[in-house]
Amino acid sequence: MTAREREVLASVATGSSNAEIAEALRMSPLTVKTHVSRIITKLGVRDRTQLVVLAYESGLITPGG
Repeated sequence: MTAREREVLASVATGSSNAEIAEALRMSPLTVKTHVSRIITKLGVRDRTQLVVLAYESGLITPGG
């Protein structure tokens, strides 16, 4: 996973919408959507919910981090 994808994943894990992530990371909402789709594919999960669960369970994201 790229550094940018990890930034997007961290924002997804906080519950941010694509629009909120786009604004915070200064990219278009479509680019955020593309990053989220690629992350989901790379990690082999079905949706954003599973993505967040996997990220926390695997230690990719830590609470408060």
